[in-house]
Amino acid sequence: MAAADPAREPGRPADLRYPAVNPGPHKEERPVPHEPQPQPADELDAEAVRTWSSLAVAALGRARDDIDAINVYPVADADTGTNLYLTAESADRALAEALGKAPAGVSETTADGQPGAEGRAPSLSHAVRAYAHGALIGARGNSGTILAQLLRGVADVLGEDPGDRGPGPLLAQALTRAAEEAYEAVAHPVEGTMLTVAAAAARAGEAAGAAAGTAADVALAAYDGARAALADTPGQLAELGRAGVVDAGGCGLVAVLGALWQALSGRQPAPEAIRGRAVPVPQPAQPCDAEEQGGPAYEVIYLLEAAEPDVAQLRERLDGLGDSLVVVGGDGLWNVHVHVDDPGAAVEAGVVAGRPYRIRITHFGDERRRARGERVQRAVVAVVPGEGLAGLCGEAGATTVLARTGEAPDTTELLDAIRRAHAREVVLLPGGADQRAAAAAAAERARADGVRVAVIPTRSAVQGLAALAVHDPDGSFDEDVVAMTAAAGATRYGELAVAERQSFTSAGICQAGDVLGLIDGDVAVIGSALDDTAEAVLERMLGSGGELVTLVLGPEVPDALAARLEAYVQHGHLAVDTVTYRGGRHSAPLLIGVE
Repeated sequence: MAAADPAREPGRPADLRYPAVNPGPHKEERPVPHEPQPQPADELDAEAVRTWSSLAVAALGRARDDIDAINVYPVADADTGTNLYLTAESADRALAEALGKAPAGVSETTADGQPGAEGRAPSLSHAVRAYAHGALIGARGNSGTILAQLLRGVADVLGEDPGDRGPGPLLAQALTRAAEEAYEAVAHPVEGTMLTVAAAAARAGEAAGAAAGTAADVALAAYDGARAALADTPGQLAELGRAGVVDAGGCGLVAVLGALWQALSGRQPAPEAIRGRAVPVPQPAQPCDAEEQGGPAYEVIYLLEAAEPDVAQLRERLDGLGDSLVVVGGDGLWNVHVHVDDPGAAVEAGVVAGRPYRIRITHFGDERRRARGERVQRAVVAVVPGEGLAGLCGEAGATTVLARTGEAPDTTELLDAIRRAHAREVVLLPGGADQRAAAAAAAERARADGVRVAVIPTRSAVQGLAALAVHDPDGSFDEDVVAMTAAAGATRYGELAVAERQSFTSAGICQAGDVLGLIDGDVAVIGSALDDTAEAVLERMLGSGGELVTLVLGPEVPDALAARLEAYVQHGHLAVDTVTYRGGRHSAPLLIGVE
């Protein structure tokens, strides 16, 4: 690849390593949901957003591995390129769905504020808001969360009535708002990062807009301004300077801005011309050792439904728990990202603020090994019905997917968790019979990506805990899968639930409000009191023997129930041990496992 023109970009360090973010043609092809169409040079509309989105996904897909390789800040976990790509992919899916569902025959407002024709394509406002929303709900990692807020800032301006502003000044204002909102979303902004690159792009775009530039002119100025700022990041952030790399998140943002310029210019630059504005790529830099950097052990991400005043209090609470805090969104829906040592406390803070869901907890241990050039050999992905269980499995090193009551994870969520595990081999614990189909589909798609996946047919979370307890990441894959499958199969499982209505069961007729005791999926006991029914279920389960009883208490179940069951085991089954966990929000009133 040709070196950058020193006359065009003075002062660029020649020995910095960073990937080409050229969004032009590449030998590696990826199907995209929309074939980009050339745009007039000064038109901002839904089609332009659609084209931008497709080009951004393609550009990030090509640069993904190279960006991962230079990821050294804030944590050297080698996933920035992947996180940006997955965030852009989520935004692209939401945009395609929104535009595809636009009702025909509806008059809408166009970018210039005039009524749309009958049956016309969706408005610019509709498109940018759908695009930003898709990024928000699918944001991954620190960089993906910031990208989501940047897109929200763009949507906040382009989604409004443009008034007398032309496309160029309007886009310039959108880029400025994007940078401002991104800075506000980060608890402790650091220069030399993606934020710095976004601010430089906004300043350059504003200058072009003030000079009566077209939208394409503004996009090109922002792109060039971002590239220049990217080159300066190693001198602003010591971690980058030591590693000899530019900021990975900023590199991804350059790719996204390059895609914006292409979408608006209507031109596909020749590969050589683009390479002349990119930077040559030597061998990927070795990231700094994150063990030496220190810092929290877990990344916690979740979507949150909450009011803005409650989110302000959440920010303060999370800021005291860890670092890399980014809270983005608005209008009642937020995406929360933080690095902590106590993932349970981070989730609990979200419960206090509102309703957290799609909770993802990732342990940095495997990420750090991968960042040192070691791809993780094996990982476990576990579906768990409770936030407490998610924290427990996360502490054991598993990548977790939260199954909320009545909302089993779909194939996309499970596939995303497999990808987040960053492993050559993955053991998937679906956690319930109703999740096996989605688990099998996700495993099949992951295998197509070259990942070896085994699905253990767990039917309850307690079987998953038993399987996780014997997991041996250093043994052979086949032996590990056999051992985990055997441990899960040897664990009888029970559960307490409350009947919602009169119904016929295998234990007789139950009435609404009755406590149902299930053993291995079938109703075995019908009672009126939680504690009496729980003891009756446990008595039946231990009737066929056992060495270990696992109790998982729901969020509203008192500790007295656990004490009663533990006493029952101690007095009647002296050789049996008991362990008790809190399942947390979304877990059943009581889960029982007998091994």
